[in-house]
Amino acid sequence: MILNFYVARRFLRIFFGLLVVFLLMSMLIDVVEHLRKLSSASAGFPQVLQLVLLNAPKGIYTILPLIMILSTVALFLGLARSSELVVMRAAGRSALRALLSPVIVAFLIGVISVATVNPIVAATSKRYAVLLETYSNGGLDVVSLSSEGLWLRQGGAEGQTVIRAARSNPQATELYDVTMIGYAPDGGPNRRIEAKNAHLTPGAWELLDVRIWPLDEGTNPEARTERLERIEVPSTLTEARIRDTFGEPSAIPVWDLPTYIGLLTEAGFSARRHAVWFQMELAMPVFLVAMVLVSAAFTMRHVRFGKTGVAVLAAVMTGFALYYIRNFVQILGENGQVPVALAAWAPPVASVLLALGLLLHMEDG
Repeated sequence: MILNFYVARRFLRIFFGLLVVFLLMSMLIDVVEHLRKLSSASAGFPQVLQLVLLNAPKGIYTILPLIMILSTVALFLGLARSSELVVMRAAGRSALRALLSPVIVAFLIGVISVATVNPIVAATSKRYAVLLETYSNGGLDVVSLSSEGLWLRQGGAEGQTVIRAARSNPQATELYDVTMIGYAPDGGPNRRIEAKNAHLTPGAWELLDVRIWPLDEGTNPEARTERLERIEVPSTLTEARIRDTFGEPSAIPVWDLPTYIGLLTEAGFSARRHAVWFQMELAMPVFLVAMVLVSAAFTMRHVRFGKTGVAVLAAVMTGFALYYIRNFVQILGENGQVPVALAAWAPPVASVLLALGLLLHMEDG
């Protein structure tokens, strides 16, 4: 038990050390990138630093498997160089028992990351998107769902427009029972529009069977109501931008994903991408365990055998290969070519089995 705690503490120290190193490196790269990206905007260094800090959790969360691979490599190389691995095996401890502590630590890190870091990443990613769009274009296009229907917000030179629809087509380019509230650039509402349906065309919403109420101060909106068969309302929204807004499951906390998937389904949208992401987040601890096992299979050897560099390279490349296979299967799941559960759970489980096979082969031949 004491030996297990010793290995676990050492593994945690290495993991958090690498985490800090990668965090600082990613923030430095982000600072340079955002300074270049916002060079023509009215954003100064404080605003850029704010964006970088908001984007940092997402970047670290994305490369968590890579950090786990390198932490395991560093742990077992250190144990091999100090001959501690030799002592453990001389004491009768098998390779699988020596891996117990890192595996448990990796699994707990995965559980904590999904349960606590994922909501933080979702919140910071949303705020980052809002600020980046504000600094870049001065406005924001937003699409959201609630039990009351579909909500959109678009920005432009004429001000903001809030759009509510009872339902829509799967692409959100055809809206039904539409209400639009237009806001002047100074922030006050200036008109309300109701339409039977609205169709998104390049640069505008085409509204049919329309009623318009002016909301200017000092006027009677009902007395000045207009009825029109068809009008066009300028819009900065496009089908691609709406799809991209709906297409970021990482911007939704994992605790809220089941409810959000239900709202998507009720509104007539495909929730498959969000369902795959949700299952992959649940499978994250298993995948981190697989990264530990794969790295250990190549590095749990004494340095006197030589070819340490080749073993480290093999561990890292195998980990990267499994990571990209996982992403490829995710795409297949999102496209409906494989079931959701298979797309999310098959790569982690297969990676664990592959790593165990490598370990048994390396140890017992």
